[in-house]
Amino acid sequence: PALGGLIVMAVGAMAAFAVNAVFYLPLLLAFYLWRRRHVPPRLPPERMHRAIISGARYAIHSPPVRNVIVRAFLSGFAGASIAGLTPLIARDSLGGDASTYGLLLGANGLGAIVGAFAVSPVRERLKPEHAAWICTAVTGLMIIVLGLSHSLLLSAASLLVAGAAYMLLVTLLSVGVQLSAPRWVAARALSWFQSALTGGIAFGAWFWGHATAEWSLAAALAVSGVALMLTPLIGLLLPMPRVSHLDSEPVELTNELDVVLPITARSGPIVVEIDYCVDPEQARDFYDVMLSLQRTRLRNGAFGWSLSRDIADPRVWIECFHCPTWGDYLRQRSRFTQADRDLQLRADEFHTPRPGPRVRRRLERPLGSVRWRADSPDPSGEHPPPFST
Repeated sequence: PALGGLIVMAVGAMAAFAVNAVFYLPLLLAFYLWRRRHVPPRLPPERMHRAIISGARYAIHSPPVRNVIVRAFLSGFAGASIAGLTPLIARDSLGGDASTYGLLLGANGLGAIVGAFAVSPVRERLKPEHAAWICTAVTGLMIIVLGLSHSLLLSAASLLVAGAAYMLLVTLLSVGVQLSAPRWVAARALSWFQSALTGGIAFGAWFWGHATAEWSLAAALAVSGVALMLTPLIGLLLPMPRVSHLDSEPVELTNELDVVLPITARSGPIVVEIDYCVDPEQARDFYDVMLSLQRTRLRNGAFGWSLSRDIADPRVWIECFHCPTWGDYLRQRSRFTQADRDLQLRADEFHTPRPGPRVRRRLERPLGSVRWRADSPDPSGEHPPPFST
């Protein structure tokens, strides 16, 4: 952004777009020369629509990721006045032209570079929530100063500081998503974060533009700055995640699956039931842990989660959930992280061992789904590979 602003100021906007296009060539060359080591996956890849659904379900059922997405949208909306109103600042407040706008854009971009380099020191010295409060307060204050300024030097300095603080805020939110999401869904969680941030900027630019038309440029910037300074209050309800990268490390489940029925990846739906024998005096604590385990099941791919209690034996609790297919169930097992494993162990601590199978995996057979001939053709023409269990 800083280079783009200088190019606009020096030779115009058309040249800036041309240079931007040329600078994609080294990136394309890097991708062409990249020799990425391919690790064959144990399971076949998800179909596109299933992968999108899995990413959305994880974002919805993961409080840390959901919190960051909501805060990214609000921060983008409140701070969009910088992107949307800077041309008006250059023309109306400063009485300048395209070169003035280029200088302001360059100052903001230079500040963003400074903010990017400050990420590591800030994360080492401050908690994520405190850092977010400071960044939003500084950016909001600079937006207010920008609305009141009629000096090119003061406006450029305000945009430089605002660019640094806002880039730092966005990076902290991005890091929060990356540390909260395991590897299998990290890219999808980041895409939802980017969509929320850019969507907030798009709606915010439209809103602050209309606000400027109705009120004035200074009033719109002042309201935008105050709104951005107030966004950290949502942290009282949606706090920044405080997680370690170790919590999202994958954990491989080593227990063997007892499978006798001939099934394939497309077989389903799969019903999983898990029995817990719990002391009635510990029922409340067990129930609270199971509510947390519910979120783990749902964000990893399970559907229709329920927890029931045996009316004939108050000690017996039954956890039940569904997976659309056997392949989906195997993926759900492969998505366990260390934090998920620790939560499952907490639930297992309440269980008193009893004879008989504790985990039952069933192939649900809706009416009319049973094939009477073993060699019935597959209408889709697909022959998925067998799975090792």
